Amino acid sequence: MPRAGGNACLPAFGAYSVILIGVPVLLRIALAAACVSLGLAQTPPLLDTLADELHRNFRILKEKADPAPYYISYEVTEQEVAAVSATLGALRSNRRERIRRLDVSVRIGTPKLDNYHRIAGDRARFTGGITIPIEDNPAAIRRYLWLETDRVYRLAAERLIKVRSNQQLKAAEEDDSDDFSAEEPEQYSEPVRRLSFPADEAAARVRKWSAAFARHPLIVFSQATLTVRRDTRYFVNTEGARIQHGRGYANITLYGGGKAADGMDITASHGFDAEDYTGLPGDKEVLAAAERVAADVNGMLRAPLAEPFVGPAILSGSAAAVLFHEIFGHRIEGHRQKDETEGQTFTKSVGAKVLPEFLSVIFDPTRKEYNGTSLNGSYLYDDEGVKARPVTIVENGVLKGFLMSRSPIRGFARSNGHGRRSPGYEVVSRQSNLIVESTQKVPEAKLREMLIAEIKRQNKPYGLYFRQVTGGFTTTGRQGVQAFKVMPVVVYRVFPDGRPDQLVRGADIVGTPLASFSKIVATSDRAEVFNGYCGAESGNVPVAAVSPAILVSEIEIEKKATSQDRPPFLPPPGDSR
Repeated sequence: MPRAGGNACLPAFGAYSVILIGVPVLLRIALAAACVSLGLAQTPPLLDTLADELHRNFRILKEKADPAPYYISYEVTEQEVAAVSATLGALRSNRRERIRRLDVSVRIGTPKLDNYHRIAGDRARFTGGITIPIEDNPAAIRRYLWLETDRVYRLAAERLIKVRSNQQLKAAEEDDSDDFSAEEPEQYSEPVRRLSFPADEAAARVRKWSAAFARHPLIVFSQATLTVRRDTRYFVNTEGARIQHGRGYANITLYGGGKAADGMDITASHGFDAEDYTGLPGDKEVLAAAERVAADVNGMLRAPLAEPFVGPAILSGSAAAVLFHEIFGHRIEGHRQKDETEGQTFTKSVGAKVLPEFLSVIFDPTRKEYNGTSLNGSYLYDDEGVKARPVTIVENGVLKGFLMSRSPIRGFARSNGHGRRSPGYEVVSRQSNLIVESTQKVPEAKLREMLIAEIKRQNKPYGLYFRQVTGGFTTTGRQGVQAFKVMPVVVYRVFPDGRPDQLVRGADIVGTPLASFSKIVATSDRAEVFNGYCGAESGNVPVAAVSPAILVSEIEIEKKATSQDRPPFLPPPGDSR
């Protein structure tokens, strides 16, 4: 979960939802024709209502308000979610909902200096992400647009006064770049797709998956969840942008947990991701994954505790993906380079080597899948109406740039389509699909041989293999420690003398970013995907990270926090003891 001054990223397990919006284009046309034949007017679509009210409010504010705005945008995020969960063969929940949330952005002043200008300790926050009607009723929707625009304008005008006063009283800023960039307005509209979710079939399947855990008495809590979501975003601004686009998410999560004799909570999970329900795997594959989750929990309940350790390790592809997201991805988000309360790890490193020369890092929100696995961080346009595009951030170890929203920084005056938010938050630059590429690849068996050789070279009793992680967090502010923590689930000790790997529990990976990068020795030749949701200043946004497994010459683990509660005193139901 988020920490003060930090960012938290979690797997996509159970976090998906879906949208029901509008009607298909062909049906809409047929309805329009029928209405004309009856002499009735067709209800304007949402995008038209947003655009009309936007221009009315902007015109009046330009004429009568002092100070007048130079830019306004409206974004409506429409979501429909269908989710069903079960435990031990019985349904726990079965829900479906649809919601629309409105975000209004008003900029007053000039692109050089406006109400969004950063003041130390005072982050600009105007939008509230209010809910609006889910029906395309222009009169009802216009009233919400009118009132919210008025509210946001008043807050923006008040803050501009504060910004201008701060400019007079404080020392000059190191980065004096503009507050808002010039971008070409985009116009794009795709048909609104309805959510497809066979509720009865899904409920039966989830019951079946969850019942698999009933055969494992040491698992005290378990759950199977199937979630489908569809998002549609409607965006208009006073520059002329008109955008309507969407995408779907589907997810299966299998979760099991137990309580070790010493009080430590043990959990394991597995997830499947797709763009819609039809892309999810069949029951055979899901049930096999449920058995693996159960085996992991049962194994960790009997496993010894990990001890603090520094030494060589292999991180699986999914574990390495989280590591790159935490220790690197957040530190190249553009707004952090301009914010003088941030650590600015790489602000002055453009053109310098920041990773081993065999590694490159690309962020590509246009990529929908990787080797058949859906990528959670894909989109067509960001939340400022800028078209998504691939961005090479590191090429052969050398830093080339940053992830940019419409908030310029020195040397980077334009957005590259990474201004993102969840409803109710202000846009900042955020990660999308992080993809690590390597030119120093070896088969996984060879990578293990290299690990054992490194263990012997360092004269360590063992090394580590991190098979699965559940997420992580990092702090990037100057007042905090420039550090990260990644939370593994399944960890093994690897012995140099040929003994079988030993499962251990209770380890967290900790470290500092610059030191960690220099320890990467080689990568495997097979990449894995970690899908999740990342929490930071602009809320929780869907992201993905793709990486091969990596061999590091040194990694540090510490003991995980635990409780002293023992396992249940009473025997489980059905046990006559």
